[in-house]
Amino acid sequence: MGLLGVVIMVILLLCGMPVAFSMALVGYAGLLFLSNVTAANHLAASIPYDIISDYNFCVLPLFLLMANICFNMGFGKSLFDLTYKWIGRVPGGLFAASIASCAMFGAVCASILATSMTIGAVALPEMKRYNYDPTLGAASVTAGGVLGILIPPSSAYIVYGIMTEQSIGELFISGIGPGIVLCLFFIAMVLVRVKLKPSLAPIGPKFTTREKLSSLANCIDIFLLIALSIGGLIVGWFTPTEAGGIGSVGAIILAIVRGRLTWESFKKTCLETVLGTGMIYLMLIGALIFNAFLTLSTLPMELANIVGSFHIHRALVLAAIVLLYLIMGMFIDAMAMLLLTIPAFYPVVLKLGYDPIWFGTIIVIAMGMAAITPPVGMGVYVVSGLDRDVNMGKLFAAVMPFLVIELVFIVVVTIFPEIVLWLPKVTMH
Repeated sequence: MGLLGVVIMVILLLCGMPVAFSMALVGYAGLLFLSNVTAANHLAASIPYDIISDYNFCVLPLFLLMANICFNMGFGKSLFDLTYKWIGRVPGGLFAASIASCAMFGAVCASILATSMTIGAVALPEMKRYNYDPTLGAASVTAGGVLGILIPPSSAYIVYGIMTEQSIGELFISGIGPGIVLCLFFIAMVLVRVKLKPSLAPIGPKFTTREKLSSLANCIDIFLLIALSIGGLIVGWFTPTEAGGIGSVGAIILAIVRGRLTWESFKKTCLETVLGTGMIYLMLIGALIFNAFLTLSTLPMELANIVGSFHIHRALVLAAIVLLYLIMGMFIDAMAMLLLTIPAFYPVVLKLGYDPIWFGTIIVIAMGMAAITPPVGMGVYVVSGLDRDVNMGKLFAAVMPFLVIELVFIVVVTIFPEIVLWLPKVTMH
């Protein structure tokens, strides 16, 4: 029954039914078949109520509000100006500055697309102005956007935490180390490419010490916002929900102080937050109803037992899961991919002895890969829309080295899991 339910759900998805409704419909029908009307109705009613009414799940709309304020008020421009003036002089420095500013903006934004759009809007014109290779420039911004979902706050960590009942605070903190290391990997790769082919990026403009310090001073309030919300979470001042509330209020105050918040822009930001929250919650409700059906069908446990009985090295199983994510990322949205696969893969991973917090980071990295994988790499489409001179096919090709870096990084994190687990252990235990 579990396998039949999965097949029917895939057919519904191929017919164009939205992911949330496909999972909810199949899940409810499966519960009716495997239990009874009373039990199915109870689960179908209690799951949405529990998701919407639980105080701890307010963390999602609060961090989305913070992200939307920072996105709509143009805080990314200040961060790019900072990195541009400090490292833009290095050959390939604008590529590196774009990636670094994406990483910093990721600390106040929970979205890959918003990070790419914000930084790309200011970085791509500057690259064109200084005769940087436009395709590699667009690829750098696209790859940098991936850091927006890995570095906390991240909607992917929140959804994964809700589905697996893991600590959202621990998941947030686990993304900091990998986010920084992956950012350095990306920067190293573009600088090496420029070193091998200097024509890709001439030496950038020189800035005075005063200009550099001025750009730093212009970002102090943004860094304080990051330190207060994420830093407060790390040192234990706030729960994730409280950190989201503090971050949202801090972002609103910052936007008012900078004179960028109008009543119309605030209404637009709130509407975007409500729509984004509603979409994710609806998908999450559908996934949890489907998850309840799969659990009752015993499919995930049977799958875990089958994998365990094969006596295959657990690294090969993990490699197969990552490969499957890479293939799925070619056809479906990253968040949908997460919701569809966690019910089946999570028990397998636990059976193999992997840490659930560590696996959460692997999942988020895989989601980042899905966002830049052809032909449905939404991150690529967003950045190409910012610069019509960049050929889509060439941009997908230019993104491939970053995709390889992410695969290599997954291997590194598998060999050295402390990159993910050290900071949560130090701060949360």
